[in-house]
Amino acid sequence: MTSQHHGHDHGAAAQHSALAPPDGEDEWDQWYADGEQIWSGRPNGALVAEVEGLQPGRALDAGCGEGADAVWLASRGWQVTALDVSEVALDRARSAAADAGVDVSWMHGGLVEAPLEGAAFDLVSVQYPALRHNREHDAERALLDAVAPGGILLAVFHADVDVEWADAHGVDPDDYVGHDHLAALLGDGWRVETDERRPRTIEGGSGAGHVEDLVLKARRLAEGSSYTPEETGTPPL
Repeated sequence: MTSQHHGHDHGAAAQHSALAPPDGEDEWDQWYADGEQIWSGRPNGALVAEVEGLQPGRALDAGCGEGADAVWLASRGWQVTALDVSEVALDRARSAAADAGVDVSWMHGGLVEAPLEGAAFDLVSVQYPALRHNREHDAERALLDAVAPGGILLAVFHADVDVEWADAHGVDPDDYVGHDHLAALLGDGWRVETDERRPRTIEGGSGAGHVEDLVLKARRLAEGSSYTPEETGTPPL
């Protein structure tokens, strides 16, 4: 299954997972099972900032982890489908939703393999993904294909990758979907509304090692709009 990264970081261990995440359902389950709670339990700041004023509709939380973003969206009137490859993470997410008194449709599986309805979501959110990148752009296309005409794609990435650390551990960050991979597919059928680096404020014990985000927000303009893997002139941040 396609690996996914979720939510907030958790110190040095998350620095590792952001660059060399677990691969497949069993490894993600074991990763979550190693701790009682991995993430902070609060929604990601970029999600709150970019979505707060939007009219609620159907939302996809791709790589929902322990469910903080999905619960926040549902509490604000969104009809949420939340996808994750780890059943351990989803169990915690279900408990969080029950505690908050909200309904979320939980889906177990990897992004590329998931039976998602095409062009169906008014918001597709992917926060700090660790999705495998390939020449066919399978993960990127799965995200873009899920957005309804007039809907929003919101993708948030860590702004800085420790290249020396990655090289020392035999990891190539280009093996995972990054900002530039996704931005390059936003052709004439999309309008980029936000594409910027911004500070990331973490209150509490998670994610202190990552202090800046790359935030990419784009709107799908019209039904039948196409996108291609060719470069569209979007400058790297």
